[in-house]
Amino acid sequence: MTEKNVAPSIEGWFTTGDTPHLIGTQCKTCQTYFFPKQDLFCKNPACRSTEFDEVELSRTGKIWSYTEHYYRPPEPYISGDDFEPYTIAAVELDKEKMVILGQVANGVAHADLTTGLAMEIVVETLYEEEDTERTVWKWKPVTD
Repeated sequence: MTEKNVAPSIEGWFTTGDTPHLIGTQCKTCQTYFFPKQDLFCKNPACRSTEFDEVELSRTGKIWSYTEHYYRPPEPYISGDDFEPYTIAAVELDKEKMVILGQVANGVAHADLTTGLAMEIVVETLYEEEDTERTVWKWKPVTD
């Protein structure tokens, strides 16, 4: 059996490895954070900057809201032949205080979640192509 290549589902949006991070930008003038990356103009209405630094965003945060989805997402999302319900969490990042949506990690039950629960980013397989395993960031409860 040939080993598949592993690649992110969206290039440049997150890092991989033991401590993955979302990749965002921070306005050089007002210090506002953005995800996905912003590179044209600052969306802060009080700022007119067009200069940004690329930054790794916090790996951890707390659940702001969450919901379980029982429908197959429309294209271009690839859900595979064996669709199963999944949970989405809106997590407020610890440092940046911005809310990032993401799927909850495999094996984490909807019933085990609650608002305020500490979460961290992990990278898991989203789908597989013929020779490539595509990955995405997901949220899982912090375990100490």
